[in-house]
Amino acid sequence: MFLTAFRLSKVLQLTLAVIKPDAVAHPLILEALHEKILENNFIIVRRKDLVWKKEQSETFYAEHSGRFFYQRLVEFMSSGPMRAYVLARDDAIHHWREMMGPTKVFRARHTSPDTIRGQFGLTDTRNTTHGSDSVESAHKEIKFFFPDFCIDRWMNEDEPSFRAGQVYYDPQQMIHSLSVIS
Repeated sequence: MFLTAFRLSKVLQLTLAVIKPDAVAHPLILEALHEKILENNFIIVRRKDLVWKKEQSETFYAEHSGRFFYQRLVEFMSSGPMRAYVLARDDAIHHWREMMGPTKVFRARHTSPDTIRGQFGLTDTRNTTHGSDSVESAHKEIKFFFPDFCIDRWMNEDEPSFRAGQVYYDPQQMIHSLSVIS
């Protein structure tokens, strides 16, 4: 029975999730967002707290250079600590984007008030979270934030065990790890 369920379950998808400086500045919001991730059945594969220099922010958001919001976004994203996650679950990209809600906070508050941005967003730049919008961008963004994390190795070696539920949550490290089966 276990093997049948294992074979029928979908391969886990990875996404990047970033808690932006506006939320990290408030420890209770940061904790609430971490709990939301867990409550929504995401597996936290990697997590790290970091602060960007302006150059890192410029590189990450290079595709937006020349747009009216680019400089404001670059300044904001290098203004303080952030938390980045590699999250996994079935259809992770879609689920994380649904949880975040619309990019524009005014719209989020009126059309999706229960989303992260609807509850915690301040402005369209200070909108609490970032999430990948496609598999391609997820892989690119994960590599940018977690250069030592090998997506292919994780998908080939670890994903089947994570998908089978052979994981436990380590509250000290605040990530999921593979269970040791004896």
